Amino acid sequence: MEGTWVKSLGDDFIELLVQQGMNTFWAVVLHWFAVAVIIAITAFAVDFTVRKIILSIVDRLARKSVNTYDDELINHKVFHKLSHLAPAIVISGLTASAYPDLPKLVSVVHDICSVFIVYMSLVAFSRLLDALHAIYVTFPSSETRPIKGYIQLGKIIAWFIGILSIFSIMFHYDMGRIIAGLGAMAAVLILVFKDTILGLVASIQINGNNMLKPGDWITMPKYNADGHVTEITLNTVKVRNFDKTITTLPTYALVSESFQNWRGVEEVGGRRIKRSINIDMRSVKFLTPDMLSHLKKFYLLHDYLTEKEHEIAAHNASLNLDDNIVFNGRRLTNIGVFRKYLEFYLQNHPKVHKDLTLLVRQLQPTENGLPLEIIAFVNDLSAFEAVQSDIFDHIIAIMSEFGLRFFQRPSGDDIK
Repeated sequence: MEGTWVKSLGDDFIELLVQQGMNTFWAVVLHWFAVAVIIAITAFAVDFTVRKIILSIVDRLARKSVNTYDDELINHKVFHKLSHLAPAIVISGLTASAYPDLPKLVSVVHDICSVFIVYMSLVAFSRLLDALHAIYVTFPSSETRPIKGYIQLGKIIAWFIGILSIFSIMFHYDMGRIIAGLGAMAAVLILVFKDTILGLVASIQINGNNMLKPGDWITMPKYNADGHVTEITLNTVKVRNFDKTITTLPTYALVSESFQNWRGVEEVGGRRIKRSINIDMRSVKFLTPDMLSHLKKFYLLHDYLTEKEHEIAAHNASLNLDDNIVFNGRRLTNIGVFRKYLEFYLQNHPKVHKDLTLLVRQLQPTENGLPLEIIAFVNDLSAFEAVQSDIFDHIIAIMSEFGLRFFQRPSGDDIK
């Protein structure tokens, strides 16, 4: 019905031009041109109205609202992209009404407008997903449950369906037949999207098991990754290494292979020292009275040695042992006292965590001497290396006071 009165109006316009002496052919061409200009002006007016008036009102309402969620929709231009649909819809509708005698032209214009509408809808949907992600990251749960991989998957699915729709529109091919044809190419599709499929499964496992989150410090020697995770996506995980380089890992590699997550270190507030020093076993001996007197001057050992001296003397006296014979009864050794000194030293160190494991122990002797291992946790993560170095500086410097020597292989100067 609409096309009828438009056609009647167009016929009247052509007839008027012919009456004015214009050739019929050029009168029809001029009519088509005039209609095209009117359609273009109408589409422009609609686009201007939507963008300059309606979008401005929506923008002001969003800025004045209490919550910030609608602000993200504005910042990501979701409504701006949707506004481009209006002129395309107008052009498609008016063309069908204005050119009823030109079905091929109407079909071409309709297809172009439909493709444009599908494309802009995909862009708007992508922007909507980005806005939803920006809203989600404001919640505390986003720190442990990143959804960027799922957002990317949603975009991939949307664009995949959209591209199929565009091909269906352009070639006038049934969508169902296209999907059926793709089913026959399932093996090829799986090969093409292998990384995406593996990444999706890995993302679900990583998020479900809370294996990784942005900000975690991880090490993965195979990929030379040693730093903090900055981004987790569907296909890749970005790690900013401590040397300021960036390593990109496949997401599925974090599930199929092993990696070390140092999150626990940051959660408990302590990083472990586990290092041993090798002592020359020939320097291990019982304490003499002179050495005992010397070591009592150490404020960390004075009370311990005094108490231990009385305990050993009482024990030996109860057995009527001759103290002049060194192998009778109990005796203090320089390595035992040194080990106790290190425990007291670490317990009083301000940078050593008091609530976590603290241990000084002997390991199995080897051809390289007697290993004395120190296990402790530093409570200042940023200064870990400096604290560890300071502790072992002290150990190396103080060892000679106990009559102990390091074991190290002879160098050229030793032989000389």
